[in-house]
Amino acid sequence: MAKRDAIFPTGRQALYERNRYSAAIRSGDFLFVSGQVGSREDGSPEPDFEKQVQLAFDNLAAVLKAAGCMFDDVVDVTTFHTDPSTQWNTIATVRLMRRDSFTPSRMRRRSLGSASKL
Repeated sequence: MAKRDAIFPTGRQALYERNRYSAAIRSGDFLFVSGQVGSREDGSPEPDFEKQVQLAFDNLAAVLKAAGCMFDDVVDVTTFHTDPSTQWNTIATVRLMRRDSFTPSRMRRRSLGSASKL
């Protein structure tokens, strides 16, 4: 079995240790990233939904950077939304943010899910 290394972004390791999980695990040539939410550095939620979305991508970028990766290395993105019917305009903004984060020529898998409680 390949060696597993826990990855922690700068400034957030205590948050992950307190909650007993890692931001990502590197196993061989693969990086498995835990779900990234729109939380502030102390782990508290950002109340503004659009800012939450930006923070989630910022947090993902920090995890990728800590692992020596970048958005172009991402193969699959799944997003979950608590109320897509009222969040659709922001979801569209998310898609624009994702498009700006990833090189257009690098295709990847993406999924959008709805969950009433996250």
